[in-house]
Amino acid sequence: MPGLLRGVARTAVVAGTATAVSNRVSRRQQGRWASQQEAREPEPQYAPAPAAAPPPPAADTMDNKLDQLRQLGELKQQGVLTDAEFEEQKRKLLA
Repeated sequence: MPGLLRGVARTAVVAGTATAVSNRVSRRQQGRWASQQEAREPEPQYAPAPAAAPPPPAADTMDNKLDQLRQLGELKQQGVLTDAEFEEQKRKLLA
């Protein structure tokens, strides 16, 4: 029986030592990895791409003005614009 008890005690000591060593190695590795992460250069931050430039305003050509007048006339016929609103928009367009 003393031999059995001695074997169990030895196994417990070996297992405890192995666990302690394993934990120490794990902590050291985590510390190294953490220091490597901190020492690493930060990723370069790129400036966001500039927003697309708005299209240039349409040239005040006669065709463009006629198209806008037609649209205003359609809105007036549909009842969306009153006579006064139609006249005001027409005056602004032709000015």
